[in-house]
Amino acid sequence: MATVEVNNLIKKYGPFEAVKKISFEINKGEIFGLIGPNGAGKTTTLRVISTLLQINSGEVNILGYDLKKQPDEIRKIISYLPEDAGAYKTLTGRAYLKFIAKFFYEKNTNEMMERGIKIADLDSRIDDKVDTYSKGMKRRLLVGRALMTEPKLAILDEPTSGLDVINAQEIRKIIKNIAAKGTTILLSSHNMLEVEFLCDRIALIDNGIIIEKGKPKDLMKKYNSNNIEEVFAKVVKWANLEI
Repeated sequence: MATVEVNNLIKKYGPFEAVKKISFEINKGEIFGLIGPNGAGKTTTLRVISTLLQINSGEVNILGYDLKKQPDEIRKIISYLPEDAGAYKTLTGRAYLKFIAKFFYEKNTNEMMERGIKIADLDSRIDDKVDTYSKGMKRRLLVGRALMTEPKLAILDEPTSGLDVINAQEIRKIIKNIAAKGTTILLSSHNMLEVEFLCDRIALIDNGIIIEKGKPKDLMKKYNSNNIEEVFAKVVKWANLEI
């Protein structure tokens, strides 16, 4: 059984169709990237799968649970990290993780907090207030928060957006390590060169339509390209010619 199955998904905002009948599946323990420019439909798709948005048409199943009929069951096994997520600035990193653990879970809160601390890997800075953190440190704290629950599916929207090279590398290591332990990862990104190295498989999305999907190396070979950015440019060009 695939962890995620999306079939003919349509999501509209009024008359505007943000996601246009897309389909894909994600296997257990896989890092799957939804790749495309800003406004392509990536965040909308992630918000649908995370149960924050209702779908207009199509089906989404997560580990056998129907998104339309069983959203509460799905919320128990997933974790979602938005691109613009924030943390309480007046708390220390440790206090923030403990607060979140207590807020959402009644049992094993200390164990969960310690897991978040280990994932964030902020060393002694974990006991400093969040408002003293750099952007990279805040993002690592938030990734720790998202993954400390040991979700079956982690949904990460632009996890390294705006980070410097060093912090981006640290976030990628965290994602790789968590996936290696069995967590399925769905992430979005407009950084196509980054996901080329991070993702097992990707789907290229443009104007709400998935225009290609597969393993990065296979796609580069198929389109005789040096990187996924070149693949995307070629696929978009050919897709426009067919319209």
